[in-house]
Amino acid sequence: MIFSNQGISQSINLKIIGENETSTKTIDSIGYTKTFTNYIGLQTETNLLKEKLTKQGFIDTNIEKLTKQNDTLFEAQLILGKRIDKIKIYYDSAFNIELLKSINYNSDDSFFELYITELETYLKSLNSRIAEQGDPFSTLQLINISKLNSELMSADLKVVSNQKRRIDKIIIKGYEKFPKSYVKHFMKLKTGKSFNLNAIKEKIELLNELRFASKIKDPEVLFTQDSTSLYLYVEKTRTNNFDGFLGFGTNENTNKIEFDGYLDLRLINNLNYGETLNLFYKSDEIDQQTFKVDADLPYLFSSPIGLQFGLNLFKKDSTFLNAKQYAKINYQVNAQHKVGVGITSTTSTNLLENDTDILNDYKSSYYTLHYNYTKPQFYDPLFPVNFWFDFSSGFGSRTNNIGKQKQNVFTLDTYKIFNLNNMNSIYTRLNGATLTSDNYLDNELFRFGGINSIRGFEENSLVANLYGVLSTEYRYRLSSTIYIHSVLDAAYFENKLTDNKEKLFGFGFGLGLLTNAGLFRLNYSSGKTENRQFKLSDSKVHLSLTATF
Repeated sequence: MIFSNQGISQSINLKIIGENETSTKTIDSIGYTKTFTNYIGLQTETNLLKEKLTKQGFIDTNIEKLTKQNDTLFEAQLILGKRIDKIKIYYDSAFNIELLKSINYNSDDSFFELYITELETYLKSLNSRIAEQGDPFSTLQLINISKLNSELMSADLKVVSNQKRRIDKIIIKGYEKFPKSYVKHFMKLKTGKSFNLNAIKEKIELLNELRFASKIKDPEVLFTQDSTSLYLYVEKTRTNNFDGFLGFGTNENTNKIEFDGYLDLRLINNLNYGETLNLFYKSDEIDQQTFKVDADLPYLFSSPIGLQFGLNLFKKDSTFLNAKQYAKINYQVNAQHKVGVGITSTTSTNLLENDTDILNDYKSSYYTLHYNYTKPQFYDPLFPVNFWFDFSSGFGSRTNNIGKQKQNVFTLDTYKIFNLNNMNSIYTRLNGATLTSDNYLDNELFRFGGINSIRGFEENSLVANLYGVLSTEYRYRLSSTIYIHSVLDAAYFENKLTDNKEKLFGFGFGLGLLTNAGLFRLNYSSGKTENRQFKLSDSKVHLSLTATF
C-alpha cells in the first residue's frame, strides 16, 4: 500500500494575482480553474484567463511571472493595466453599410463605436450576414489597432472575400422520386440562388409540414472550385388514410336500433407528384346517401398553380337527388397559405311524381373564391394538425321552372388546438354556412348534424339555410397513445322554409386510442333543443377508425 500511494501523481494548484488588490478582485470575479493534474494544463488556463481579460477591455494584460511556491502550488502574476471601454472601427467606402443596419446599427460616418465586451459577438454577427450574401468563406479582420486615448481604441475593418457562391445543383438522397416541384415552390429552393446555409436549413424544416415526406438529417453542401452542390436527405412516409365510423341509436318512432356509417379514403402521393385523391361515402340512419370523389393536383407543370376537381352526389330517400360538380385553380402562396378560384355547378332532380313550391328540379352555378390556412404538428400522431382555417364564397344563380334567382353562398370551417401542457389541451372548432336567396327550395338547403358537426343528433338530420356549430373538447392524455375528452357542442340554425330558428346543444364524452391498426375513437353524446330535455334513449354512440397505410 505504501508503494501504491507513492505511485499516485499529485495534483497541483494555481493561484493568480494582479498588480494590486483591485486587479486581483477583477481576476477572481472572472474566475478560473485552480486544480490541475499537470503543468501544461496550468499554463493553458493562465493563457485562457489572459484572453478573457483582453476581451473585457484589459488589452494590456501581461503574464508577469509564473513561479513555483512549493510542490503543489504555483502562483501567477498578471499585470492588467487600465481598462479600455470602447473601440472605434473605421471602414472604407466600398463596405456595404446596409449590413450594419441589418444588425441594428446605424452610422452616417465612416466609422462606428462598440463596447469592447460586445466586439466579438458583433463581428461574428456581421460576418454571418456577409456569408448569407453568398460568400460563406469570408472573414473579418481588425487591422491597424491602436490607442486613441486611455479610454478609446481604434482599428480598421478589413473584409477578406472569396468567390461568391450560388446553388448549382440540388441532389435528393433517400427519396429520389421526391416531387421536384415541391423543392422549387414549396421550399422555394432554386438553383442559381445565392448560397445561404441558415436560410436553407429553415426551408428544409418545411418538410415537417408535409404529410408524405420528412427530413432524415440536416442538409450537406459540397464545395468544389467552380460549383456548389446541395444535398437534401428525405424519406417517404406513409400518408394514405382510411377513415370510417359506425353509429347506432334508437329510432324515436319505431324504438328500434338503427345503424349508420361512412367511409373516407384518402390516397396521397402514390404517383410521387404530391397529388391527393379522396373517396367518400356515407349512409345515414334517415335513409340519406352521400358519395364524393375529389382530386387535388398541386404544382402543375412545375408551376405554383394547382388544379382541384370533383363530383358530389347526395340522395335523400326517394325525394330528390343532387349532383354537384366543381373545379378550382389553386395558388400555393407558401407552405401554409393557399388561395383558389373556381366554378361549381349543381343539378337537382325531384324524385317525387309532382313538383311543389319547395321541391322541384333546378340547376345552379357559382363562381367561387377560396382560402385555406394550415398549421400542422405532425410530430403528434394523435393530433397532427394544430390550426385549420378554410373559407369559401360563391356568387351565382339558381334556375328552375319559376325562373332565375341570384344567390350567394358562404362556408367556414376552422379549428384550433390550445396545448396547455404535455397532458392537457383544449380543442375548439367552428363550422357553418349560409345561403342567401329571395326564396328557397328544400333540396338546396344545407344538411348537418352528427359526429362531424353537432354531436348527439342523427347524421344530416338538420336542415337549414343558415347554421353555425361550435364544438369543444377538453382533452387529457392518459399516455402517448390514449386520451379521453369531453363533448360540449352548441349550434344555431335557421330554416326559412319552415320559419324555424333553433338553438341546439350536445353533451357527452369520448375516447381515443392509437393502435397498430390506426386511431380508434369512441364518442357517446346526447343532444337537446331549447324546448326539449335530454333523453338517454336519444343518445348516440359513434365508433370510428382512422388507419394510415
